[in-house]
Amino acid sequence: MSRLVAVEIDDAGLPTPTPEIEQERKVAIFDLLEDNSFSLPRVEGEEQGPFKLNLSIKERRLVFDITSEADEKVAEFHLSLGPFRQVVKDYFQICESYFDAVKKLPPSQIEAIDMGRRGIHNEGARVLQERLEGKAEIDIDTSRRLFTLICVLHFGG
Repeated sequence: MSRLVAVEIDDAGLPTPTPEIEQERKVAIFDLLEDNSFSLPRVEGEEQGPFKLNLSIKERRLVFDITSEADEKVAEFHLSLGPFRQVVKDYFQICESYFDAVKKLPPSQIEAIDMGRRGIHNEGARVLQERLEGKAEIDIDTSRRLFTLICVLHFGG
């Protein structure tokens, strides 16, 4: 029951995503809905989940708007984008290197870049878990997928 059953990205006011970014978004949401762990701090007597999540950037803050399956407001929290800026920037840079490498480098060099890309992605997921501490509990795979969505939002923000 402590899981996400719907994820929406509110990108109103952000530039239209590129086809590549849109594809990353779709894959991350699909994977997230297939397998995730998401819970909020327990309030005695209240049922936990499942939840719907709307992610957005408002006033330069990352907004998690969480509702029940019946669309009743459950929680909303805002996170500063500051702690994510460098890791998102590093992630986009290494992704660019990776996509360039795929076109012209041998597999051994592509693998090395991909390992670095995964390392930075894991770092972003760790930062997200830290920022959500006390607000929501997520496992590493859920955090990785949410970090991908943050990158997609950050791209436009």
